[in-house]
Amino acid sequence: MSAAFKFCPQCATALQPITLMEDGGAKERLRCPACGWTHWNNPTPVLAAVVQYQDRILLARNAAWPAKMYALITGFMEAGETPQEGIRREVKEETNLDALEVNLIGVYDFQRMNQVIIAYHVPAEGEVKLSPELVDWRLYEYGQVKCWPAGTGYALADWLRTKGYDPEFVEWSRRAE
Repeated sequence: MSAAFKFCPQCATALQPITLMEDGGAKERLRCPACGWTHWNNPTPVLAAVVQYQDRILLARNAAWPAKMYALITGFMEAGETPQEGIRREVKEETNLDALEVNLIGVYDFQRMNQVIIAYHVPAEGEVKLSPELVDWRLYEYGQVKCWPAGTGYALADWLRTKGYDPEFVEWSRRAE
């Protein structure tokens, strides 16, 4: 159950875990016993880009991450945009690069964060200028980049396989996630 909602946004009554019959059977959700409002707690769509820049893979480091942790460019979809528009926007906002193409790699679950990741291959050009949320970036040769055992790491591995590479995964403790 999500801890984000404790009170009903309609009537301010404390939410309670209540089980009701739904299309798929009995389901416990946080519900308002006064007005019936339900916190659905559905996964959030997150966009991710395997940015291909200067014939290499661009990975970036978020300011809040450990020094050796680099990952794909990611971000949330905005209301009123398609996933393809959203990933173009995220790549531009976070790296200043212009997407030449946007090609779907796949969709990946990231249950630990209650997210669904929609991953794209994005060849890009321009001059890299990072947004304030990113502090560093690196370019990796296709055969040298190591994937990580989480949603975006699986997306990178799937894309590398399409290029003929057998991806190598890093060992990753739960603390490093």
